[in-house]
Amino acid sequence: MRAHPRGKRWLMRGGHALILAVFTFVLAFPFYWMFITTFKQTTDLLDLANNPFVFNAPPTLQNLRELFLDTEFGRWLLNTVLVGLLVVVITLLLAVPAGYALARLAGRWGQRAGIAIFLTYLIPPTILFIPFSRIVAGLGLQDSLWSLVLVYPSFTVPFCTWLLMGFFKSVPRDIEEAAMIDGLSRFGAFVKVVVPISTAGILTVVIFTLTLVMQEFVYGLTFITSSANYTVSVGVPTFLVRGDVYFWGALMGACLIVSLPIAILYNFFVDRFVAGFTVGAIK
Repeated sequence: MRAHPRGKRWLMRGGHALILAVFTFVLAFPFYWMFITTFKQTTDLLDLANNPFVFNAPPTLQNLRELFLDTEFGRWLLNTVLVGLLVVVITLLLAVPAGYALARLAGRWGQRAGIAIFLTYLIPPTILFIPFSRIVAGLGLQDSLWSLVLVYPSFTVPFCTWLLMGFFKSVPRDIEEAAMIDGLSRFGAFVKVVVPISTAGILTVVIFTLTLVMQEFVYGLTFITSSANYTVSVGVPTFLVRGDVYFWGALMGACLIVSLPIAILYNFFVDRFVAGFTVGAIK
């Protein structure tokens, strides 16, 4: 017997709702866990008899006070934002024109050059540690945030160039040619026509770069020695993990504060972000 069309439709809607509910729970649970751990008392956290998913004792702000008063977390946040903004600017200045030039380079050489640039992104950071150390030492940038600003574009620019190549290829040449017929130079057509059309790809580059800067650990630990110059990814585990002692409340508070802006940014621009990666993958 065939299922009734209305019943089949409701069954499909119920299945979709169930799948969405499962995905929502899986994705939202880490944020809930960070939130509840941030405001839990230490005795509540360490008592195995307590329910870990609820407040068994009144919430407290002590963990946040320890985070901001006993560590230099505020300074680490400012350092991370400063490095992130500078790396984003450098990445855009290099990757946007490079991606456009390679996208418009006809023939197999353009494709091969794009693949070669992308392959440099796959090189493990540990392999580049020694040459980068020599460069940083030669420039006198030890224990300086400028060492990170110098090093991070080495793996943001290749990937972003490859990503923007695919996006620029999706822009029809006819649009540029029409703009040039109207009196614009090629550079003018690129700035006034191609770039506005490619905002989804450029936004993808910005989000990817900021996320990478916030989570990078190896170079931040290697090139920075004073706590005042640490970024969040280095300062938090260095000061809140002491041997086998973990300050879980302060750790989760730091993770929550750092991850929420990125999550909100992804949420507001998720359509453009997905479009940027999809076009880059297809092309």
